[in-house]
Amino acid sequence: MDEIALVGLRAFAHHGVFEHERENGQEFIVDVRVMLDLSAAAGSDELAKTIHYGELAEQVVAAVESSPVDLIETVAQRVVDIVFTFDAARWARVTVHKPNAPITVPFADVSVTLNRKRPE
Repeated sequence: MDEIALVGLRAFAHHGVFEHERENGQEFIVDVRVMLDLSAAAGSDELAKTIHYGELAEQVVAAVESSPVDLIETVAQRVVDIVFTFDAARWARVTVHKPNAPITVPFADVSVTLNRKRPE
């Protein structure tokens, strides 16, 4: 499988279980890796035979910034669902980072990663 990667997409949203997270919002960072066969696109030089990563990026940010949920696991699943709206996508690996998570000890990052195969 070949891969298209979008790393470090930034979105501002109001997800979290605490009221202050919902009120104030915070930045979320998303990494998306899509596994697909790029041989037809590479051989033909036709955008229609791959995934337009600009469109994917815009849709991912819109999904992250949409209605608030408690868990970043749910946010990650939203992104996976976006990936599979593209016919060429076979596998998706989505990581949602919450670098300002409300944790009382020093940390660099909190993230959740989902690995999914296109539903049959």
